[in-house]
Amino acid sequence: MKLALDPYMFRTTPLTELPGLVADLGYQYIELSPRDDFMPFFRHARADDATVQQFRKALDAAGVQIASNLPLYRWSGPDEDERQAAVRNWKRAIQITVDLGCDTMNSEFNGRPEQSSRSENQFWRSMEELLPVFEREGVRLVLEPHPDDFVEDGKAAVDLIRGLNSSLISFLYCAPHTFHMGDDCDGIMDYAGDLLTQVHVADSFNHTASSGLRYIVNPPGSSVRIHQHLDIGQGEVDWDEFFGGLRRLEFDRGAGDRGPEPVMTACVFAWEERAEDSSRFMLEQMKRGMAEPDVT
Repeated sequence: MKLALDPYMFRTTPLTELPGLVADLGYQYIELSPRDDFMPFFRHARADDATVQQFRKALDAAGVQIASNLPLYRWSGPDEDERQAAVRNWKRAIQITVDLGCDTMNSEFNGRPEQSSRSENQFWRSMEELLPVFEREGVRLVLEPHPDDFVEDGKAAVDLIRGLNSSLISFLYCAPHTFHMGDDCDGIMDYAGDLLTQVHVADSFNHTASSGLRYIVNPPGSSVRIHQHLDIGQGEVDWDEFFGGLRRLEFDRGAGDRGPEPVMTACVFAWEERAEDSSRFMLEQMKRGMAEPDVT
């Protein structure tokens, strides 16, 4: 199992200095999330081949690897011009992933919940174009349901992934999205089974608590989705259930032909003022959570 850091809180660190910083924090793996100077949110990559090679040299020098590359593009958006642009962006992102020596990418469905049927149709259209590219390059794709997407429920996302009928596509369980995915950690993990190959680790509060009045937004009835990405212990995710489920499924051992190694990523975004301390704390908590409990 690869214990990775999403370095989003360090996105202003120069790209070639990032691997050394991650190594100093105790990590050997990065889940590379969007950053403006490399692969921005929803826009074409800014990195040329020379920049990619410089970054790879910095990774090699620090003894750090990219466990997964995380691009975010509106490949399921209802606007067709935007979808075509997203597919174009995906193709460059796949090439960058290969050039970095990485064989895994993860992302979201990135459609619109108020146009769920059209968004799903757009997703299938994009996958018809992109799945052959993933297959040709030998790159695996791990997908997660996300708040404010055309699929938010965990089990519904697993069904959609199964419908793709590809051994290259698997499921990511994002712990801070637990209360948007159906608040059924054990049920979703068990339903995914061997499709579960990656997890995101951060805490969040249950927005449905107190009769849905934990958070009040105005005007009433607004369709906003609220969640956090906090340190473990600062929210209400049931970590005994989360880590217990992963141990029960032997997540750390992988899933046969759906390899490579599973990835567990610390993805806290709430504490930029103490990002280093938070990252070290999360690494220790992930190691502790996956250790077998002492029954003596």
